[in-house]
Amino acid sequence: MGRMVEYQIRYAVEALRRGDVALAKRVAEDELKVNQLERQIDEACTPVIARRSPAAGDLRFLMMVYKTITDLERVGDEAKKIALVARGLHLSERVSPGFPEIRVVSAVVIDMLRRALDSLARLEAQDVPDVVRQDQEVDDSFKAILRQLLTYMIEDPRTISRSIDVIFVAKALERIGDHAKNISEYVIYTILGKDVRHGTIEEIEAAVKG
Repeated sequence: MGRMVEYQIRYAVEALRRGDVALAKRVAEDELKVNQLERQIDEACTPVIARRSPAAGDLRFLMMVYKTITDLERVGDEAKKIALVARGLHLSERVSPGFPEIRVVSAVVIDMLRRALDSLARLEAQDVPDVVRQDQEVDDSFKAILRQLLTYMIEDPRTISRSIDVIFVAKALERIGDHAKNISEYVIYTILGKDVRHGTIEEIEAAVKG
């Protein structure tokens, strides 16, 4: 499921770059598969809780799985949003201000998701602080793109429509970064039993080192 949503992001951004309608359509089709995987994993976990009454680390692991599949499904939703924007853009609109920054941000969020999923697969938390830092980088990039495009729209109102599309894509990527950060933080909870959500980077680093 994680691999599928990672490729959804890659394909959605590539469809945006190239104006590839077929690739954008594939992202939307894959969203149905991601939804099905969420249901299958949910159905696999529920009997374990009902019949075996897991405790301590086993219960935390199952809770991590439940939360992670929800975040992954939402990542798929955001990728689909980007793909829908890609289907509606013309060639001239794909060279608008903000698009170079979109490519940079997309690379960061893909790396965040990959590292978060690797941490989950290995149940190792050493990469979590770096993922949290990357999330702050993505947040700052979104704000910078927003400021840039607001200025652009004020100077030339004819660009409002395409600028809104770019902002829509940037916000989707910012949300994907949030979901990747969530997944990485669940790993700390599973391993250490510590809830570091909404904590500072210093608190997260202390938890990992401890």
